[in-house]
Amino acid sequence: MQHRAGGIFHLSFELALLVKAFDAFVEILCGVLLIFLNPSAANQFIVQLTREELSEDPNDIIANALIHFGQSFSISAQHFGIFYLLSHGILKIILVYLLWRKKLWAYPAAIVLLFVFVVYQVYKIALTASLMMMLLTLLDVVVIALTFIEYRNQKLHKQKNEGSLM
Repeated sequence: MQHRAGGIFHLSFELALLVKAFDAFVEILCGVLLIFLNPSAANQFIVQLTREELSEDPNDIIANALIHFGQSFSISAQHFGIFYLLSHGILKIILVYLLWRKKLWAYPAAIVLLFVFVVYQVYKIALTASLMMMLLTLLDVVVIALTFIEYRNQKLHKQKNEGSLM
């Protein structure tokens, strides 16, 4: 029974790594695209995009949220977004690669780094109550737990292999 549970956790860990890799590539792509985005042009585009909807319903939540985002999107916000997305994405790609290679030292490093991401994301959730940020944070917490379980299993496996060599 324990072997089957270990298999399920390992499969879940592998699937979580695949999701994190996809997430990292999307972050890197968005960071690169953000380099080429002009905040003023983005604001004008959002105004044009939401004009008709707001004329029909001035209280439309999504349209008003987009307008607010466009008005608050500045050069400094753009630079922060580029830095955040690229650094976050690159770090996650490196961690996923190292974890897929089963580098034992990478498991605690991944747990610590993901924990730092979770702390920052909880801070952002407190400010914005973003559902997407909540879901990403929940995913990171699950990945931390799976990484811990996988790390423990990999250490046990390595100890058994070293013990059988003696």
